[in-house]
Amino acid sequence: MMDFNSSSSISGQVSALIDAGLQKRQAEQRPRTYLGASRLGVSCERALQYEFAKAPVDPGREHPGRLLRIFERGHLSEDSMIKWLRDAGFDLRTTKANGEQFGFAALDGRLAGHIDGVIVGGPDGFKYPALWENKCLGSKSWRDLEKNKLAISKPIYHAQVVLYQAYLELHENPAVFTAVNADTMEIYTELVPFDAALAQRMSDRALKVISATEAGELLVRAYQDPTHFECRMCAWQDRCWRQSNDGR
Repeated sequence: MMDFNSSSSISGQVSALIDAGLQKRQAEQRPRTYLGASRLGVSCERALQYEFAKAPVDPGREHPGRLLRIFERGHLSEDSMIKWLRDAGFDLRTTKANGEQFGFAALDGRLAGHIDGVIVGGPDGFKYPALWENKCLGSKSWRDLEKNKLAISKPIYHAQVVLYQAYLELHENPAVFTAVNADTMEIYTELVPFDAALAQRMSDRALKVISATEAGELLVRAYQDPTHFECRMCAWQDRCWRQSNDGR
């Protein structure tokens, strides 16, 4: 039971209760048994190993409730974009006839991914069928995407898109990538051509990460300084830096 003292605001009390509920729900979810294709573009292969092996995160580095609420916002944004695109005349399919999400599995199910949808028809000026992926971003991140485009601004998302194009054989036409500005509700859209070389590198990376993890070999970390921004944000920072960079 939560212990609220008299100085706690009603906002703080309700937020704490909501966050506790979200964290409980997350803890009850079945953990992934595969390496997610949406994660392969991250900079550090060792972090991918920890994720694939389901290594416990460092104490105190569990997802806070506020971050879980941000994830939830992304799902709500996706639901809205589906309705908006369909209202605009796009024939957008998000699930199979049996209600399951479209996706793929490779490497005996150890690599897998699930897509937001496929656009199979619609207004002129687009080529069909086309992979559709959507994100919800804060204003700063959204503006950077608008300025620098997907490959430079969001390399993790870019890798995700081309992997989906490759494994689902949706590579002939550019993917339709949309992003909603969570603060202004502006919509960014980019047609993303298939990058075969990147898709191959990411597929090779998946095999490398999975094979090394199953062999008990720890890959070299991406950075040499534990104070590097991405190291400080990593859920396994303490675990990683207790070990040498050659895995010993």
